[in-house]
Amino acid sequence: MRHSISYTVLGMLMILLSACATAPKKPTPLPDAQVNKLKTMRLDSRLPVPVKGVSRNQLSDTWGAARSQGRSHEGIDIMAERGTKVYSATEGLVADLRNNNLGGKVIWIMGPAGSWHYYAHLDGHKRGLNVGDYVRKGDLIGYVGNTGNARYTAPHLHYGIYLNGKGRGAVNPYPYLR
Repeated sequence: MRHSISYTVLGMLMILLSACATAPKKPTPLPDAQVNKLKTMRLDSRLPVPVKGVSRNQLSDTWGAARSQGRSHEGIDIMAERGTKVYSATEGLVADLRNNNLGGKVIWIMGPAGSWHYYAHLDGHKRGLNVGDYVRKGDLIGYVGNTGNARYTAPHLHYGIYLNGKGRGAVNPYPYLR
């Protein structure tokens, strides 16, 4: 009798786990009022360096450098030790938190003037950070790492700015941070 109950419970758990693993995750819609507010704000021409302890004069302009598969670098790399705190360079809405092959652990933040800010190769996101959270300039969002296609490189933050939507209209972030 005990074994049949255990197998029944185990079977139910397996069905539940399989349903959770295969259920498509619906994107979390961003709050319209906050999106509209951000779109009316001006994007500052000078942003803070988003990595703790890194000064402006330590930055290198890696924009446009050749990358694998004929790509060019759509951002700059900010070198720092693994686990160094990463802060939001602007206020905005956390629009996406994910793990992908190229950027590894990434955060997308929709910021002022409809700008999109891309933080990649993170070692991790700030615990409790969720899509839809509103962050202020200087809020902790994650930690420097070398995930994704940077796994064989020194830890760094890849920081990108896009002005025509998520992943569209890349601009060089270096002048914003210098």
